Amino acid sequence: MSLNIDEIVRIAGRGDGVTQDGRHVRFAAPGDVLNADGSLTHGPHHQKPPCKHFPECGGCQLQHLDDHAWSGFIRDRVGGALAAQGLETEIRTPLLSPPNTRRRATLHAERRGRQVRMGFTEQNSHTLIDIEECWILAPELFQLVAPLRGLLAALIPGNRRINVHLAQTDQGRDVLIDGLEAEGLAAAEAITAFAHRHQLARLSMDEGFGPTARWEPEPVTVTLGGVAVPFPPGNFLQATPEGEAALVAVVRDIVGDARAVADLFAGLGTFTFALPHARVYAGEAARDPILALKAAAARAQRTVFADHRDLFRRPLQPKDLNNFDAVVLDPPRAGAREQAAEIAASTVPVVAYVSCNPNTFARDAETLCKGGYRLDWVQPVGQFRWSTHVELAARFSR
Repeated sequence: MSLNIDEIVRIAGRGDGVTQDGRHVRFAAPGDVLNADGSLTHGPHHQKPPCKHFPECGGCQLQHLDDHAWSGFIRDRVGGALAAQGLETEIRTPLLSPPNTRRRATLHAERRGRQVRMGFTEQNSHTLIDIEECWILAPELFQLVAPLRGLLAALIPGNRRINVHLAQTDQGRDVLIDGLEAEGLAAAEAITAFAHRHQLARLSMDEGFGPTARWEPEPVTVTLGGVAVPFPPGNFLQATPEGEAALVAVVRDIVGDARAVADLFAGLGTFTFALPHARVYAGEAARDPILALKAAAARAQRTVFADHRDLFRRPLQPKDLNNFDAVVLDPPRAGAREQAAEIAASTVPVVAYVSCNPNTFARDAETLCKGGYRLDWVQPVGQFRWSTHVELAARFSR
């Protein structure tokens, strides 16, 4: 019998199940059995995918896993990335966001004849899935999909594809339509009527020269650490409230009672404003977020120095880093190779590293450890429900 069947023992980085002898099987869960004819006998961790668009839709790759198996995949991704750099440490149980909690997403829309299709693309493809349901988006955002099809049917010329960025803000739903010209009185009236009818916080258009608000009854903000921060259209926001809360709690735990903190790649200030009792240096290369952070800090009378600085080209140097009790590092997917090297040469006692890419995190972790830091533990966070996308926060100390 052992010649005819094989058990799935883990999930590979791109979501395939892997048997004991290394064969990859699509849509298999740990504990499933691969039969001799190629079929699967499902085990205890294989669940029925809830969404009708799975597996075609690229928004999710792992809906066939229960939370136990998905959590194991996340831990394995982090552990595998660290092992590739010769590192190991405690990897805590992942903190998972529930279904239907995504408050930020980018959908694609295109005309097909008289109809507009809108949704996510297939995995590794440009084919667009016209979504009729979604188990990851917050209901408030998904409710806009059908009405947006109607609006875009009057605006999209030919067979053009555009992007629609959705976000949930303090004032409600924020919509940015990217890659579409909408000139003329009829288009302006349609946009205004749509935004008013659906009580949007803002509707912006980007015709190739940057976003321009076409409807914004009042300034749009997101509250971070109790501070209302201006939210530029299409800007970065942690994908779920639960994910943001998890990362903030971990960073606070790492930083502790540090009085002077450097928040590097600060964005709008998710972690800057989470540390109300510290003096915070906030460094960020993108102009709009750092100006929003600066304005919010001034209004809230927070002790924050906001620096518009490219930390890839001009990383903070050891002589400056040594003035801080802790560093918070939250780079994009490319990681922070240059800044990690400077931190490794500093005497900062503790570093909170937040990452959305286990591979670049592990690369930078090796640099920090070679510089004398100890990787104390890693806390994975599953913000992108049923996705192979993994986030984490880690503690380094001297």
